[in-house]
Amino acid sequence: MLPLYWLVITSFKTQANYFFTNPLKPPTEFTFENYQLVIESDFVRYFTNSVIVTAGAILPATLISFMAAYAIVRGAGNRFLRTVNGIFLMGLAIPLQAVVIPVYLIIIKMELYDTLQAIILPSIAFAIPLSVLVLSNFIRDVPKELFESMRMDGATEWGTMWRLAFPLTRPALVTVMIYNAVGIWNGFLLPLILTQSPEQATIPLALATFQTQFGVNVPAVAASVTLTTVPIVLLYAIGRRQLVSGLTAGFGK
Repeated sequence: MLPLYWLVITSFKTQANYFFTNPLKPPTEFTFENYQLVIESDFVRYFTNSVIVTAGAILPATLISFMAAYAIVRGAGNRFLRTVNGIFLMGLAIPLQAVVIPVYLIIIKMELYDTLQAIILPSIAFAIPLSVLVLSNFIRDVPKELFESMRMDGATEWGTMWRLAFPLTRPALVTVMIYNAVGIWNGFLLPLILTQSPEQATIPLALATFQTQFGVNVPAVAASVTLTTVPIVLLYAIGRRQLVSGLTAGFGK
């Protein structure tokens, strides 16, 4: 908590007070000049780009991963699905840094360079392997009697997936969404490699610009980092409540 405390109190200090006061001592006079400076430096545009990239990646990745996990669990005896599951597991062993050059060349061939789609598509791909692993293990723990009851009632596999597996898997869905959202929101390498114009920059890439632009203006940098951290903290708080409610509503009946 100490770094977070330092980050917040520093963001309300002036540049002069920061260098001549105790770093851990709250400012005697709070100022919002640092936040105003950050917002006036196109922070809203960078924030909007990060929201678009994060939402545009986690929603398709979660949907695809859920359907793939359901097919893998329900078709456990299918050789093709076992092979697909093995391919997903191999994705966990491949770091982003190892394939960033091929990804860059693919984006160039697709004529998507310097667009938000160039960040979204690879983010979806790298979010799927772990999501499939978590969701498949969660679906595998759902009692088989529930699936048999749905089948006896005449439900199709498609209906069983959305009416039974989806509500019961909500805690795992929230978990993978939060995990992927944090990783994509804080992602730096893909925006750095796949974009070049300031109009397409996300917050992590813009923070490096802030540090260069502000120089030794540490309070301004602290203000920008504070604004960047707030959405993730709120997402975790909201997701935690949904996780608890999903557990009680799903398996409590």
